[in-house]
Amino acid sequence: MATYFELLQAAETPDLNRRIRVACFIAAESARTELGTIPNHANRLAWAKRVFENPDQEARRMVWAVLAQNKDATLAQIQNATDAQVQIAVDAAVDVFAVAVA
Repeated sequence: MATYFELLQAAETPDLNRRIRVACFIAAESARTELGTIPNHANRLAWAKRVFENPDQEARRMVWAVLAQNKDATLAQIQNATDAQVQIAVDAAVDVFAVAVA
C-alpha cells in the first residue's frame, strides 16, 4: 500500500502525468463519439471539450482520482501501471469530472 507521501510523489511523476493526459484524450474522444443516450452524455461531452481545450489542466485534475483508485498499490506498481490500467482508471473517473460547469 502506498503511503500518502508516495501518492504525492506519484502525482509528480512526469511519465505518469503524461500517460494520464493521453488517457484523458482517449476518454474524451470516446465521450465525443458515444451515443447521446448514454447517461450524463451532455456533461461528458462538455468535459471532453475541456480536455481538448486544456489537456494539462484536466489531466492534473484526473491524476488524483487515478491515484485514489490505486491507493492499495505500491508506488512501484502505480508508476509501472500498464497503459490499459491507466485507461481503466481514467475511464472510471470521467463522470466525477463530467458535471455542469457554471
